[in-house]
Amino acid sequence: MHSVRKTILSLCLALGVGHLSHAGESLFGFAYTLDTQPKGTFEFEQRFDVTHGQRTGTYNLGLYRSEIEYGLTDNLQVAGYLNAYSIQAKKNYLNADMCEGHTDGEPCTAGFGVPSSAHDSDSYNKFKIDGGSLELIWRILNPVTSPIGVGVYIEPTLGQLEDSLEMRLLLQSNFLDDRLILTLNFLYEPEKEKYDDAGTIRNSMGDILYGASYRFAPNWSAGIEGRYHTDHDGYFWNTHTQTAHFLGPTVHYASEKWWATASWRYQLEGKCYADGTADCSVRTGYDKVSDNHGKNQFVVKFGFPFG
Repeated sequence: MHSVRKTILSLCLALGVGHLSHAGESLFGFAYTLDTQPKGTFEFEQRFDVTHGQRTGTYNLGLYRSEIEYGLTDNLQVAGYLNAYSIQAKKNYLNADMCEGHTDGEPCTAGFGVPSSAHDSDSYNKFKIDGGSLELIWRILNPVTSPIGVGVYIEPTLGQLEDSLEMRLLLQSNFLDDRLILTLNFLYEPEKEKYDDAGTIRNSMGDILYGASYRFAPNWSAGIEGRYHTDHDGYFWNTHTQTAHFLGPTVHYASEKWWATASWRYQLEGKCYADGTADCSVRTGYDKVSDNHGKNQFVVKFGFPFG
């Protein structure tokens, strides 16, 4: 019986039914799955996240994260991050409330991470080590053995740009011998944004992230993922300020020793509420939200296990 099972497994791997990779890999760029590190094992992960393009001018926000993950148990993973960021902004805002003193319609340099002292500048460029994050993922139900996998994700962050506490409810279902993966994340994140010359801004996000990935060949998966994003003044969704929809493709490669994922999402549309705050540009006929958002967002990340 043992030899028969071995033969079947070998055939499955040859046909691409088996999974020539390891636990802990990341199929999606933005959404999380319930693949955790096995007990007693480590993994290094490097992430590059770039937001590009706003109403006018130039805006590029780069977020860079170096992470070490460790499996406390097969269902409980902890991690630590070192975070850095870069900002390139040039005449990218047209909001009257941000470009105060400018001629009507004249752009200024603004956006997330750009101090108000730079609004009259031709451009603003900065790269800095930001701070650190901790992460905990608890897989309550395994999607390999249950129709729906369930888990929780908690990530506190202390940084130069902001302090935050990201919390997610993770849901996942596997189909077609685990070749098709569906994931759904419900996110709540209170955050305190920090500005050198304008104090702090307290707000909160309520997001739904979703994705589908299909393993179409040995080691290769591809799919789509999206985000329904809401932003609010106050830590507890006090005043709704914006909503935006994002959607785009993702591709993933995994071998026994390393994996890599590349994702892109495009802002389909955005909408401002309340008085049309600085986060929004719809008053100029531009149906997308700004601040730390853009027309496009790209993520490339890779990881390898060790220990």
